[in-house]
Amino acid sequence: DKAYQTPDELSERLARNQQLLLKEESHFDKVVDPAAGSYYIENLTVSIAKQAWDIFLKVEDVGGFYAAIKSGSIQKDINESGKAHRKAVAQRREILLGTNQYPNFIEKAGDKKPVTSCPCCSQEREKDVETLNFNRMASEFEALRLETEASGKRPKAFMLTIGNLVMRQARAQFSCNFLGCAGYEVIDNLGFDTVEAGVEAALAAKADIVVLCSSDDEYAEYAVPAFKALNGRAVFIVAGAPACTEDLQANGITNFINVRSNVLDTLKEYNAQLLK
Repeated sequence: DKAYQTPDELSERLARNQQLLLKEESHFDKVVDPAAGSYYIENLTVSIAKQAWDIFLKVEDVGGFYAAIKSGSIQKDINESGKAHRKAVAQRREILLGTNQYPNFIEKAGDKKPVTSCPCCSQEREKDVETLNFNRMASEFEALRLETEASGKRPKAFMLTIGNLVMRQARAQFSCNFLGCAGYEVIDNLGFDTVEAGVEAALAAKADIVVLCSSDDEYAEYAVPAFKALNGRAVFIVAGAPACTEDLQANGITNFINVRSNVLDTLKEYNAQLLK
């Protein structure tokens, strides 16, 4: 909880207990060196050392660390690296457990507010240099959940599961995790025999979002009838990237979520639409 408040006695005790569990139950203090002589580890170490040396020489070429700071080259390199990292987090190519993957659906911030990060230089010091981006990688996802919570309206996302059992369950789980990252209430289902029954159940649940979860092959059969039956009464999403995507788009279906989606940008769009 350090990002939201000064750690208290409970949080410090939990942090100590984690170390004790690793020591006493996982025996992390009783190991040999399993990486000794490993080509992968040795090669990776040499690669990191070489890149670090190249950066050092680059800094020296411009006159040293202070000159590099004044020119902004160090800040530029760090910020560009951070930008790439944040994009990977937004697309879930890098996982922040509990933030962009497997969120806690019932968690609430309450009165807690994120601690604002700021540059280490005080206001009395010179400001004629470019600063670094100090935002944590999780901050934008947290802002989504805080926006949802502050709105007082928690959108409901209904999983309309139909067709192939394995694929509908997999797509529902994926969609629940996807939409849960914004703090939405997700309603999963065991499955429906017909599209009409699924849409009727979604409307009865007063869903703001209906996610069609099925197999790629079956979307050609189910998607358009479900979209028309819903008739604009909720945001309609297809979970996946089926081969018939162009045909579905031609029928007015525009929302698709899949492993290639930018989770952060997609959820920002849904928040803008649903939290008006």
